[in-house]
Amino acid sequence: MTSPIIGYARTSTVDQDAGLEAQHRDLKAAGCTKVFSEQLSSVATVRPQLEAAMDYVREGDTLVVTKPDRLARSTSDLLGIT
Repeated sequence: MTSPIIGYARTSTVDQDAGLEAQHRDLKAAGCTKVFSEQLSSVATVRPQLEAAMDYVREGDTLVVTKPDRLARSTSDLLGIT
């Protein structure tokens, strides 16, 4: 049995529906069985759907994003995600 592939999609504003739809399409094409998404700036200190995705994934699962900046603005921000 293969481990689940989980997706996370984010756009900075609610005006970017096409970008969010494109991310969903790409994540599904990558084999994601579940996709968490939200429309808010990565500057936001609270990202409920990212937190939900992190709670959902288990050891051995894969979390996929379409571009690194969808997950974190910088390496230090990335390292702070647990």
